[in-house]
Amino acid sequence: MHRPAWAPGDVDMDTASPARMYDALLGGSHNFEVDRRAAAQAVAMVPDLPLVALSNRAFLRRAVRHLAAAGIRQFIDIGSGIPTVGSTHELAQAVAPDSRVVYVDIDPVAVSQSRAILGDDPHTTVIEGDLRAADRILADNRLRALIDLDQPVGVLLVAVLHLLTDADDPGGAVASLRDAIAPGSYLAISHLTSTLRPDDAAQLATHAAERSRVPIIFRSRPEITAFFTGLTVVEPGVVELPAWRPETPDDLHEEQGRSLGLAGVGRRD
Repeated sequence: MHRPAWAPGDVDMDTASPARMYDALLGGSHNFEVDRRAAAQAVAMVPDLPLVALSNRAFLRRAVRHLAAAGIRQFIDIGSGIPTVGSTHELAQAVAPDSRVVYVDIDPVAVSQSRAILGDDPHTTVIEGDLRAADRILADNRLRALIDLDQPVGVLLVAVLHLLTDADDPGGAVASLRDAIAPGSYLAISHLTSTLRPDDAAQLATHAAERSRVPIIFRSRPEITAFFTGLTVVEPGVVELPAWRPETPDDLHEEQGRSLGLAGVGRRD
C-alpha cells in the first residue's frame, strides 16, 4: 500500500482510526483506504452518520465563537484531529487575532499533519498527548509557552470523551482539567449518545470495536451531563448537537429528536 507523504513511517495503515474515519466522514483527505472503508461501512448501517459529523463540526464553530465573544483568548483543543478549514485557531483569531491555541491529539498522523499545516504560526502549537494523562498535557512546556493557566482558558473536548472507556476514567480526566483552569474558564464538550437512537448506537459501537483498536462508547444523557459537575452550564444546557445555539438554518443538519450527539458548554465560576 502506498504511504502518503504526510503519513509518519511508523503509523499502522492497516487499522482504522476513529480520528481518520471522522476526517473521511467530513470529506477530508488525511485518511487511509482502511479508514474510508470503515467509514463507508458505518454509513451503510446508519446513513445519516455524515450529518452527525457535520453537526459536531458546526458545534465546534459555534462554541469557539461563543467563548471568544465572552473574552476567551487562549484555547486548548484536546482530541483536535487535523486543523483544516474552520478549525479552532481560525475561528478564534477571526474574533481576536491575538488568540492562542494549543492543539492536542493522540494520533501521530493528526499531530504530524497539524504541524505541517500550522507551520511557524506563533500563536499556535501542536502536541501529542493522551487525555487519560490530562495533568501531563497541562504540564507540557510547549503548552505553557502559550497558555497561562492562571488566566481564563477555553478547553475543548469535542468528540473525544466517547473514545475513552469507563475504565479509562473519563470523568477523572475532565475533573483534572476543570480543577486546573482558572475561574472564568470554560469547558466545551460534545459526545456521542445512545439516548435517542439506542439501536443505531449499538450497531456503531460494535462496528468500531471490530474495525478499530479504539472503541466508541455511546453514553446516556445523564452520563454526559455528569461531565459538567462543578461547572455552571450555559444556556441552552446539554442538548442535541444542532440545538446548541444554532446560528442559521444551515446548522440544523439533523432532524430534531434524532441526533446521535449531545453537547454543552460549562463555565468554571
